[in-house]
Amino acid sequence: MPAMSQHLDHLQWPFFDSRHAEFAQALDTWATDHIDPEHHADTDAQCRALVRQLGAAGWLAPTVAGRQYGGAADTIETRSLCLARETLARHHGLADFAFAMQGLGSGAISLAGTPAQKEAYLPRVASGQAIAAFALSEPQAGSDVAAMQCAARIEGGHAVIEGEKTWISNGGIADFYVVFARTGEAPGARGISAFIVDADTPGLVVAERIQVIAPHPLARLQFKECRVPLSQRVGAAGEGFKVAMRTLDVFRTSVAAAALGFARHAFHEALTRARSREMFGGVLADFQLTQASLAQMATTIDSAALLTYRAAWQRDQGKTVTREAAMAKLQATEGAQRVIDAAVQIFGGQGVVSNEPVERLYREIRALRIYEGATEVQQLIIARELLKSQGA
Repeated sequence: MPAMSQHLDHLQWPFFDSRHAEFAQALDTWATDHIDPEHHADTDAQCRALVRQLGAAGWLAPTVAGRQYGGAADTIETRSLCLARETLARHHGLADFAFAMQGLGSGAISLAGTPAQKEAYLPRVASGQAIAAFALSEPQAGSDVAAMQCAARIEGGHAVIEGEKTWISNGGIADFYVVFARTGEAPGARGISAFIVDADTPGLVVAERIQVIAPHPLARLQFKECRVPLSQRVGAAGEGFKVAMRTLDVFRTSVAAAALGFARHAFHEALTRARSREMFGGVLADFQLTQASLAQMATTIDSAALLTYRAAWQRDQGKTVTREAAMAKLQATEGAQRVIDAAVQIFGGQGVVSNEPVERLYREIRALRIYEGATEVQQLIIARELLKSQGA
């Protein structure tokens, strides 16, 4: 695993303060000492353990808003999220996942929750004592959130949820879910509300555990007469879509940072391999084709880092970063796929051996080009924002 000192150059960019470099260095040192780099058969148990470890060491604080609730600051700082995800992704994909989902799963509460909701859930999220999940996607409603079918009818002081959610990260191990359901205040996206549903609530069923190429807890959920008090609604009635989009806006740039971490790890592996693999009386790095590949990999990584931390810095300055975050996610995830593919090529046959580092990275990166807005959706967002600005 590359030492953090090899990657400090970008922390000298004007996007960062000295505290950011100290944070990244400390997290890297901790991860080196505490994170087992292997992937174990019991993914659920490994993920639970990682959440507890990260929480106990204080590393989950950036995922929560409000110092009184265990957060690192009164608001969620995007640069800290991104540095944490980049660092953890370099060490272990599941560690990055465990960190990120604590933030995404509880983000709606940080952004729009009542004081009572924040007090009940956020300290446990920050300490790693409760695992959070974000339940938005459905079988027929992924990128098109307005097509949501899961519904909640209001009966007295309760909401009764009926329907299904799928592709839910932390599904099956979460202690609570922030669930988005159609409540009908208006047509389309304007008639959706968000509710906190504890995992042991009657009527909530984990219908299916979903296995994917880079194992992590994932499930399809069913809601059958699932009754939750209206005090568990996050935000106002009919404002759930806005809450969901605000949550995704906070965390989308951090997906780019995770891709950046995967790419840096692959680049380190490729450099090491190229300099040590003996071939035709020299080493692989002596060949110009190898040098050209390494040069392209390094340039791709730096371009992704610049876009990622530009978006993170701008958001921390209070600016709207719809276009910038989309550009960062697009460039970082697609670029990381190319970097990792090139690393596999440099390894040759060894690169496709199961559980070799670059083979694991090859599986890890693929989902990032899909979740929290697929590449094609990011392209549409960028184009829309460009046309909007041109029209103005």
